Amino acid sequence: MSGDTIVKPTTYGGVPPVLVDYAATAGFSWADARRRLAPGGRLNIAAVALDRQLELGRGDVTALRCIDRGGAVTEVSYRDLHGQACRFANLLQGLGVGRGGRVFSLLGRVPELHVAVLGTLRQGAVFSPLFAAFGPGPVLDRLQLGRAEVVVTTDQLYRRRIKDLRGQVPTLRHVLVLDPEPDIADEVVDLRAALAAASPDHPLAPTTDEDMALLHFTSGTTGTPKGAVHVHAAVVAHHVSAASALDLRPGDTYWCTADPGWVTGISYGVIAPLTHGVTSVVDAREFDARGWYGVLAEHGVNVWYTAPTALRMLMRSGSEVAAEFDLSALRHIASVGEPLNPEVVLWGQRALGLPVHDNWWQTETGAIMISNYRSMDIRPGSMGRPLPGVEATVLARGDDGRALVVDGAVTPVPAGELGELALRRGWPSMFRGYLDADARYRSAFAGDWYLTGDLARVDVDGYFWFVGRADDVIKSAGHLIGPFEVESALMEHGAVAEAGVIGKPDELAGELVKAFVTVKPGVVADDALRRDLLAFGRRRLGGLAPREIEFDQHLPHTSSGKVMRRLLKARELGLPEGDLSTLEATR
Repeated sequence: MSGDTIVKPTTYGGVPPVLVDYAATAGFSWADARRRLAPGGRLNIAAVALDRQLELGRGDVTALRCIDRGGAVTEVSYRDLHGQACRFANLLQGLGVGRGGRVFSLLGRVPELHVAVLGTLRQGAVFSPLFAAFGPGPVLDRLQLGRAEVVVTTDQLYRRRIKDLRGQVPTLRHVLVLDPEPDIADEVVDLRAALAAASPDHPLAPTTDEDMALLHFTSGTTGTPKGAVHVHAAVVAHHVSAASALDLRPGDTYWCTADPGWVTGISYGVIAPLTHGVTSVVDAREFDARGWYGVLAEHGVNVWYTAPTALRMLMRSGSEVAAEFDLSALRHIASVGEPLNPEVVLWGQRALGLPVHDNWWQTETGAIMISNYRSMDIRPGSMGRPLPGVEATVLARGDDGRALVVDGAVTPVPAGELGELALRRGWPSMFRGYLDADARYRSAFAGDWYLTGDLARVDVDGYFWFVGRADDVIKSAGHLIGPFEVESALMEHGAVAEAGVIGKPDELAGELVKAFVTVKPGVVADDALRRDLLAFGRRRLGGLAPREIEFDQHLPHTSSGKVMRRLLKARELGLPEGDLSTLEATR
């Protein structure tokens, strides 16, 4: 499907795309983009997100439309959010937290998250988000590694995750709790009361482009979490990518469904939309197909940024559910968090009236790097083409599977060949280090190129195609098999809701392809279906097809929605499971 199908762009609803002509971006300059956001010189993320909006006359525009767990809706204007962020900054100042101080959040999708992010950055301190679903161990690891001084959380999460470990984090001086019960009043700061007592006026901290602003932890297959350091200059890439890749513009209503505990929830759930003066929907409720369609319809969402896992769950609920709702306000749908299966792209066009636009980036890149743009053809299964100002390539690999570096030099491969995806240094949201791990940071680069660890191909038209993580790719009988390609093919079968694919050791072939399959509701997962899927795979993939299929209705996911292939493999082989801190809580 992905090799032959092309989805042509249209001007849906008569609204032209922000990025009209990709070829015209050849002269794009990050320096020019920065000057437009901060003509006065100094750059601060909170100032671009709020102060600049007030200067542009958007003070009375709704910044946040918040839906609580009971469905009640409240709205927060840009002026009110600015005042609350100033109060939070003054609160930090009163607690002795200044430039470079570390503020962590353990919150869900609530307006106080935005207040904490922007107030922290306004004060010149460093903000680091945590997943609300983390257990005490992962929380402790990150608080210790990040030398947390302040944690912002809820009464319930304080009791479950923070209270018993406070003594193990020597740097932790204050915990700010949203609506604490009286029995913990002496050990925490009442966030709401403290904000009310603080001044709504605050002088912006004199930050520089290279001042540390955000600390995002990301997990590898083994070892301790990595703390990726991002700086205030990152806001330039947040702003540019939100316009070109997400098609955001002032006046839009926008919904990013990402959890605020990971990088998308901060970069595109909090920061990027505010820099464009849009109204962001903030929904505290959990996934529900009809509930999500209701949000899109009732709030007139124009741009929707969500995860392939959520889209597959909507597919599973049936297209007839989507047909019950008026989605005519939708102009653009984009996907994040994991590769987007071609079938989901086309399902979006059939069921929602719009194709889904995939894009690619990492915690380390800080912002979208490669995207399917609204004005361009979509090639389902492709990540798209690089963001204006981003230079990407695919590099030849050595015997270890990583980019081949000889005397500091790298070699791009011809179009269509497999290699490691790499990005040339220079984009403003590039991470500036791994916290306290300089050698680990240096190993991520070869000269001017950041080595992503992802294997990909680029076609003759410049579209990039994700194959898999370097340590995910299956080597079978001399073939290199990308698990994503096999998973996508299996999902074209009418019985399959989701699939996870691994390589299983085999004496003859080296590895065999094994698929773990989740079936759709009402489908019987029996031997007859297994035989049908194996035959279907052979017809679609030939020698790349899975040799074994196991049914599993509870595939392990990260909190960002990715199937944890390495956990499937560890369980299959009886190996240590490694770091499970990002494992999604059982649904």
